Amino acid sequence: MDFSIENVSMLLALLLLIGVIFAKFSSRLGVPSLILFIAVGMILNTYFFFDNAHITQFIGTIALIIILFEGGLQTKWSNVKGVYKPALSLATIGVLITTLSIGAAAKFILDLNWLEGMLFGAIVGSTDAAAVFSVLGNKNIKPRISSTLEAESGSNDPMAIFLTVAFLQLIQLPNLNPFNLVLSFFWQMGMGLVLGAIFGMASVWIINKINLDSSGLYPVLSVSLAILTYALTSIIDASGLLAVYVMAIIVGNKELTYRHSIIKFNEGFAWMLQIVMFILLGLLVFPQHLPGIALQGILLSFLLIFIARPLGVYISLAFDKSFNVKEKFFISWAGLKGAVPIVLATFPMVANLENSEIIFNVVFFVVLLSALVQGTTITPLANYLKLAGKDRPPLAHTLELVSIGKTNNEMIEVHINQEAYISGKAIKDIDLPKKTLISAVIRENDLLTPTGDTVIKAEDTLYVLANKSQRKHIKQLLNAKKESEETEPVSTHKQEGNEKPEDSSYQHEDDKKLEEDSAHEHVQPESGSGSAEADTQNERKT
Repeated sequence: MDFSIENVSMLLALLLLIGVIFAKFSSRLGVPSLILFIAVGMILNTYFFFDNAHITQFIGTIALIIILFEGGLQTKWSNVKGVYKPALSLATIGVLITTLSIGAAAKFILDLNWLEGMLFGAIVGSTDAAAVFSVLGNKNIKPRISSTLEAESGSNDPMAIFLTVAFLQLIQLPNLNPFNLVLSFFWQMGMGLVLGAIFGMASVWIINKINLDSSGLYPVLSVSLAILTYALTSIIDASGLLAVYVMAIIVGNKELTYRHSIIKFNEGFAWMLQIVMFILLGLLVFPQHLPGIALQGILLSFLLIFIARPLGVYISLAFDKSFNVKEKFFISWAGLKGAVPIVLATFPMVANLENSEIIFNVVFFVVLLSALVQGTTITPLANYLKLAGKDRPPLAHTLELVSIGKTNNEMIEVHINQEAYISGKAIKDIDLPKKTLISAVIRENDLLTPTGDTVIKAEDTLYVLANKSQRKHIKQLLNAKKESEETEPVSTHKQEGNEKPEDSSYQHEDDKKLEEDSAHEHVQPESGSGSAEADTQNERKT
């Protein structure tokens, strides 16, 4: 193949296009998209040679940063805080038990020494939530189970990476003191948590306080902050990936300027990097080498699926009474392998270990079979165990202010609670602050254009155009609880002397100034197709 700019550009475009099409149909086929991406890489392997593990590891690491960041952004702390104990137990004790059990099996099946066997176990010890939920699609799995799987997958990657690096060091440095590794574990995890929290709070402050020239720069800023978090944390030998995940959870659960733009950008960016990463990993596999390790790969895959993973789940959750037997079984079955094991399998190759190629090929086999066997049966299993409710309906619309120039205004999303005093009131009867407009009302799946006579109902989602500094005040005002029929929340307008109170109708006289301030702004629904229709991918606050 002639590696000209034109040919490489054409190849990249075709790969991304194929990846998007495969992602579209993977959930319908009941097969994780990673299998299809890897298959494309293996097919390309027959046309040109690629074996650069260093480049693959670098791209894989960047992809993991973005994937964890995107996953953390969409993780609701209200769901996770109730399951952090079992999730952490699965991410630490569960991963350790899985590593030791499958590592012992690999030692005999692959004819490795003990440390190499444990290295293999550490590589395949983590799970991949992205693969799980790409298969589940819109299945409504019990919140406690889905939250546990989500939290486990975000926090067990650092554990698997630590164990992989630890066993590599023990292989390369036989005289290394194991006690130093124990200290290193607590340092990496502890500082990862602390720095993740610090960078998370700092990132929220930076994103909300900075006034960029274009709204399109805010998603770029968020990505740069995530990569910076990883880099600075890793420099001091702490867990960079854990720091990124913690930082993302904090950012995703705070009030954020251009929140939807940031989330949608990172969602698309994560998909693109997944496509590139898995295709590159597929290129590292030489199909002619697979038949020689097929039997060992199949045997280790089934031992991992039916013995090692369930053993890790049942032991780590032995003292947790909140899950019954069938729920624990589902959690063990949902431990799909994905990006992290294959990226970790490049570590021995980069370190030039003697059996690195065997380990990589078998890890590849394990990931492939895990995705095929567990990935294609996880949805039927959830239905069979009665752990899935009715399919979630498509979410309603979402709106955001798209700024062409500098502005201090933004579109604030407010979900109206049952106790809110404005529930049942017409907009013209609500005492809004100056220069504040209710621009849209989302009711169930309908996007309403509000007028002064529009009555607000509980569970409505309002999109309010207001100054950024008013974000917190607006949310508190509109969700103020009913006190009594005679008592209303204090007016936000100051009245002096015998001045006539300002009209609290839907649009004040002073709103003309707001229109002038917003001359370079326009409001548009987010839409995947770029049309004027509202996007059906809303994130409603609950």
